[in-house]
Amino acid sequence: MLAAGLSGRGIAVTVAGPAPVAARLAIPALPGVLFAPVEIGDRPRPADLVSILRLRRLVAGGASPGGGHVVHAHGMRAGALSLLALTLVRGERRPGVVVTVHNAPPHGGAPALVYRQLERLVARRADLALCVSPDLEARMRAAGAHRVSPAVIAADGGPSGPPSVMSVPSAGPLAQGVPQRRPVVLGAGRLAPQKGFGALLEAAAAWRDLDPVPLVVIAGDGPLAGELRARAAALGVDAVFLGHRDDVPALLAAAAVFALPSHWEGQPLVLQEALRASTPVVATRVGGIPGLAGDAALLVPPGGAGELAAAVRSVLTDPALAARLRAAAAARAATLPSAAGAVDAALAAYAVPGNQPLVLR
Repeated sequence: MLAAGLSGRGIAVTVAGPAPVAARLAIPALPGVLFAPVEIGDRPRPADLVSILRLRRLVAGGASPGGGHVVHAHGMRAGALSLLALTLVRGERRPGVVVTVHNAPPHGGAPALVYRQLERLVARRADLALCVSPDLEARMRAAGAHRVSPAVIAADGGPSGPPSVMSVPSAGPLAQGVPQRRPVVLGAGRLAPQKGFGALLEAAAAWRDLDPVPLVVIAGDGPLAGELRARAAALGVDAVFLGHRDDVPALLAAAAVFALPSHWEGQPLVLQEALRASTPVVATRVGGIPGLAGDAALLVPPGGAGELAAAVRSVLTDPALAARLRAAAAARAATLPSAAGAVDAALAAYAVPGNQPLVLR
C-alpha cells in the first residue's frame, strides 16, 4: 500500500525483502516500484552479512544527487540490518532512516536479549521511530530514541454499516451445512500463541447453555492449527476452522461477535475491518487495541477465558448492548485512517519534499 501510494505520487520506490514477499504482495505488478531480493530473517544468522552488503549497495546506488533519499525499514530486524548497512555509506549519500516498530518484544531467553540489542541500535541510530502502540513508544524512548511518533496503519476499505446477517447462512461464506440462525463468534488471525485462540475455545465451553448454541469460527492458519482443533474437540466446543481466507470483511459482516483474544497487538488490521463492518467487538486490553477501538469494544484482560466468556455472552444475550457496539463501531470506523492518509503520514515523517524512499521489508 505504501509503495503503491508513494509511486503514484511520482516517487521512485524500491522494496527490499525476502524473495517470497514479491509474489505474496504482488509487488512486480505495481507501476514504478522495483523489488530487490534481500533476506531479512527472524533471527541472527551468518547470511546477515550478505544482506547488509546487499542493502549497502541498494542504498548507495539509489541516492539522488540532490539528497532527499530515505530508508523506511519495517520491523526491528529490517531496521537494524539497514542501519548496519548505512555504516558503510559515507558522505552526502547517506540517507535518513525511519523505522516502524510493529511488534512487541519476545518474552525471556536469548530472543529477548537479542531483541534488546537490536532495539538499542535502532533507537539510537534511526532518525525517527514510528510505533504502532503507546507501549512501544515508551520502550523506544527508554532505549534512547531521538524522535518517536505514532505510526499510522490503515486497513483496506471493506463493507461498512451494520451487518445484514447475524448468523451463519445455510450456503454462505462461513461453513456449509451449518444450521441457520446460529450466532457466530468469529476469530481471525494467525494460529500462533500471540493470538490467544486457546482462551477463545475455553470461553466457548461456557456458552453451551445458550439456545441456539453459538458457533466459534476461526479464519487463519499457522503452527497451532492441529493443537487448536484437538483442544476444541477435548472441550466439546463446536468450532469451525476455515484456514486462510481472503474474504475476512464478508465473514465479519456475518458474525454476531468478533473476538480478538490476543496477548498483544499493535493496530490490528482485522480490528479495523471489524469496525468498518460494524461488528460488535470483544477484545483484550493490550498494546494499541484500546486506543484503536475506543468505546466500540468490550475490553477484557489477556488470557482470562472467564472474563472473555462473560463479555461475549453479554453481547449475545443483550440486543441493546449489541446495537450500541454496532453504532459505536460505525462511528469509530469513520475516524480510521485511509490508505491515502497513511501515505500522507509517511511523507510527513520523511519530512523532505521530493523524497526518493527505499522501502525495506
